[in-house]
Amino acid sequence: MLSLGPLVRVDHGVDAGQVTQTTELPGTPGQDEQPLPARRRPRIHRAWWVAAVTFVTIVGAAGFASLPGLLIDPLHEEFGWSRGLIGFAVSVNLALYGLTAPFAAALMDRFGIRKVVACALTVIAVGAGLTVFMTEAWQLVLCWGVLVGLGSGSMALAFAATVTNRWFVERRGLVTGILTAGGASGQLVFLPALSWIVEHHHWRPAAVTVAVVAFAVVPFVWLLLRDHPADVGLAAYGAEGPPPPKPAPQRGAARRAVNALLSAARTGPFWLLAGTFAICGASTNGLVKTHFVPAAHDHGMPVTAAAGLLAVIGIFDIVGTVASGWFTDRFDARRLLAVYYALRGLSLMFLPMLLSDTVHPPMLFFIVFYGLDWVATVPPTIALCREHYGEDSAIVFGWVLASHQVGAGVVAFVGGVARDAFGSYDMVWYGAGALCAVAALMALVIRREREEVPRIA
Repeated sequence: MLSLGPLVRVDHGVDAGQVTQTTELPGTPGQDEQPLPARRRPRIHRAWWVAAVTFVTIVGAAGFASLPGLLIDPLHEEFGWSRGLIGFAVSVNLALYGLTAPFAAALMDRFGIRKVVACALTVIAVGAGLTVFMTEAWQLVLCWGVLVGLGSGSMALAFAATVTNRWFVERRGLVTGILTAGGASGQLVFLPALSWIVEHHHWRPAAVTVAVVAFAVVPFVWLLLRDHPADVGLAAYGAEGPPPPKPAPQRGAARRAVNALLSAARTGPFWLLAGTFAICGASTNGLVKTHFVPAAHDHGMPVTAAAGLLAVIGIFDIVGTVASGWFTDRFDARRLLAVYYALRGLSLMFLPMLLSDTVHPPMLFFIVFYGLDWVATVPPTIALCREHYGEDSAIVFGWVLASHQVGAGVVAFVGGVARDAFGSYDMVWYGAGALCAVAALMALVIRREREEVPRIA
């Protein structure tokens, strides 16, 4: 038989970014393989760069949302606007932050992550920058309430979930935790700096700072963020085999989000979860994040000191959230929620007695205790959504998150009105404590077994 010599097979390694030449001798296939690199394999997978840009963006979004609580007193003193009116603008911001989240993922599926995030940052920058020129209260509602609310809502948990699902197969839980912690990190980074600017240079430079930072992040998003691994010829981090083709834009994502809401709304657990999470938002973002600084300032505490305490809450928030996830894997999620809400309500009841013109040990104990409980409710709430709603649980949680922000918006407004009416925030703290007790009871009422969820075509 005529020998044709060695056969050569060329394999294209996708993730490695290299060509492998295999020399096969007759009767000995696959031997003497030697890699022939076509291009140099990057040491760091592109997914980690995408995650880094996402983290920076989420940090910025959290920082942008932290400024309104610092503006209540300065705007009241300069324009004479009531705290209730200023609180209404904050409530619009918080409500839109939550209501935008379920649809942000649909927009990203339709137009791409990079375009949506770049547009959101631009909207935030424009909204924050225009507040410098405002003279009427409706302009505050439009600029900070509507524009900044819509922009920051487009970069909430839906953004983190979309990036994680597309770019990671391995380490998905780790990346999700890191990106979720970006919200607390943004509070840590921006609150002390913005409070110093407000106290020493007034509120306008602080608003300009937010606008400049938002614009500064846009080039990084546009250059480093990509919609899908297939855009750069890679598979997701940890994926095996060749990279799948980029999926076509999904035009029905928004319809699925609405259908999931209509379907879940026919069940009892949804309303209990939405109700408890609305109280969660009311007692965190709506109350403490918005009104803690002005309440402490009422007692003579410097704004920078009060903002520093609020930033410390963010440190323990990270610890508490990780620990809560560990507990959720081992204990009944309903009981965990009941304990979290009960302890939070108890701490808020004591807060009026702790506020003073200085930072003392009992106040520090409250900050640590409350910080551990800040968003500890998220892991068990997600677990209960998964238990009752299966494959639609992520979308249902998006709507539950919207209720969180609506609750926050209502209390941001009511808290300002109560301060105008009673001359202090004491009644607000007591009312929030009572609401947390109600949430603890609601959590225990949630049924354990999974319900059949009626589907709407």
